[in-house]
Amino acid sequence: MEPYAIEMLNITKKFPGIIANDNITLQLKKGEIHALLGENGAGKSTLMSVLFGLYQPEEGIIKKDGREVRIKDPNDANALGIGMVHQHFKLVECFSVLDNIIMGVEPNKFGFLQKKEAREKALALSEKYGLHIDPDAKIEDITVGMQQRTEILKMLYRENEILIFDEPTAVLTPQEIEELMQIMKNLSAEGKSILFISHKLAEIMAVADRCTVLRKGRCIGTVDTRDTTMEQLSAMMVGRNVNFHVEKGERHPGDVVLDVENMTVASKVHKNNAVRNVSFKVRAGEIVCIAGIDGNGQTELVYGITGLEPLKEGKLTLCGKDITRAPIRKRSISGMSHIPEDRHKHGLVLDYSLEYNMILQRYFESEFTDKAGFLRRKNIRAYSDSLIEQYDVRSGQGSVTVVRSMSGGNQQKAIVAREIDKNPELLVAVQPTRGLDVGAIEYIHRQLVAQRDAGKAVLLVSLELDEVMDVPDRILVMYEGELVGELDPKKTTQEELGLYMAGAKRDEVKA
Repeated sequence: MEPYAIEMLNITKKFPGIIANDNITLQLKKGEIHALLGENGAGKSTLMSVLFGLYQPEEGIIKKDGREVRIKDPNDANALGIGMVHQHFKLVECFSVLDNIIMGVEPNKFGFLQKKEAREKALALSEKYGLHIDPDAKIEDITVGMQQRTEILKMLYRENEILIFDEPTAVLTPQEIEELMQIMKNLSAEGKSILFISHKLAEIMAVADRCTVLRKGRCIGTVDTRDTTMEQLSAMMVGRNVNFHVEKGERHPGDVVLDVENMTVASKVHKNNAVRNVSFKVRAGEIVCIAGIDGNGQTELVYGITGLEPLKEGKLTLCGKDITRAPIRKRSISGMSHIPEDRHKHGLVLDYSLEYNMILQRYFESEFTDKAGFLRRKNIRAYSDSLIEQYDVRSGQGSVTVVRSMSGGNQQKAIVAREIDKNPELLVAVQPTRGLDVGAIEYIHRQLVAQRDAGKAVLLVSLELDEVMDVPDRILVMYEGELVGELDPKKTTQEELGLYMAGAKRDEVKA
C-alpha cells in the first residue's frame, strides 16, 4: 500500500485551561481532498497549526510519505512542501499583493530582486486558477475576498504539494466559492493533497473525498462523504440534530428606524465613488438584507452608516435624529450596534481580555465605571461571565482569556453577544455567521429574528445565498455601488437574485 501523504498520529496539544487536541489521529491520502469538520473551538485550526509548525504538540508524531518528520516552524513545513492558507490572513497590509505573494522566496540575481519574473509567475498562476488579482494594489485597499486570493496564490507560488485551507470560503462570494471548489478539484487531479477545514456541510459534500469530524478536541470519526449525509455529519459535529431552516413568523413593520437618503461614499481604491446616490429605509420589526457580489460597495455603505467613513453626499437619520456627521460613539449611544465584516480590524482588541472586549463600547457607563473614573472590575467580570454562558463563547480561561488565543468562531460569537446585548434600535450585522459552525449559525439566526420580533430594526449584509434567501424580510441588491433591485425572498429564486447581483437585471428600488 502506498504510504499516506501525511499522518498525524496521536497528537495532543494543550493550552492553559484547555486540551485543544486530545489524542487525534488524521491520515491524508495522496491526491485526496480531506475535510476537517467541527464546532468552533473543536481544535481544527490548532491541529493544522501543529502540522504547519506554528505549535509544537505535547504528544504524538507526524509522518510525511511514511517517514517521521519534525516540523519546528513554518519554514520546515514549507521545506517539506506543506503550505497553509490561514483563516485570519498573514498579510502585510502596507505591502502590495505581489510583495506578499513572493515574501520569503523573493527571486534575486547577485542580491538584486528580480520582480519582473516574479510578477509573470504570479500572474500566470492567477490566470491558470482563476484567482484574478491586481499585483500592485496594497493589501489595506483591497476586499477581504481579494486578500483570500492573495493567500492562496502565496501557497501556489511556492509549489507546495500538501495544501491546508483553513476556512477558505468564509469570506468568498457564492461565485468565488464555486470557482475555488473547482480549483481544489483541479489541484487534487494534479496530485496535490488537500486538507480542507470548513463549517459548510454542502461544500464538504461537494468537494471532499473523506471527512474527519472533531468535537471538543477529540476525533469522533472519519467517513467517506459519498456514504454519508449532511444531517449525519452535523449530528456528529454538534452531538444533536440541527434545523437548517430559519423559523420565523410574519413581520410587523413599524416606524422608520434608519433612513438613508442619497448616500454617496468615496472609494479608496479608484476614482469612482464606491456608493452612489443610495436611498432606502429600515423599519422597526423587519430584517432588510443588502445582497451583492463582494466589492460592489457593501463595505463602504456599512462604513458610511456606522461612521467608519464620512459621507461625500447624503443624509442619515436614526430614530428621527440626524446622525450624518455624528461620531461613532454618538451613533452607538443613539441605538446603533454593529457586527463588523472584519472582526480583527473593527470588532476586537486582540490583546485585551475577553471581559474587556465585552465592554468596549460601554465601559464609561455607571455599571462599569464609578464616579471617580475607576473600572468596576467585579461588575465587568459578572457581565462578561453571563454573556459567555448565554452565547456559549468557548475560551480556555473564561473572561480573562486573551482574545487573540481564541478560535475565530468564538471571537465572532463574543462580538455578536456584545452587540445584541446593547439592546439596539438598529442592529447592523455584516457577515454575522462568518466562520461559525451549523449549531452557532442556527443560534445567531434565531437571535436576529428575536431582535426583529422585539420590534428592532436589523440591517443584514451577507454574501451567503442561503442566508440571504432564508433570514430577511426584504432583499436589496447592490451592484457597482447602486441599489438595483428590491426582492421578496418568499417570491424570488436564487437564479433571479443572481441575475440582479451580476447586474443583468435592474429595478426601481422603493424607499
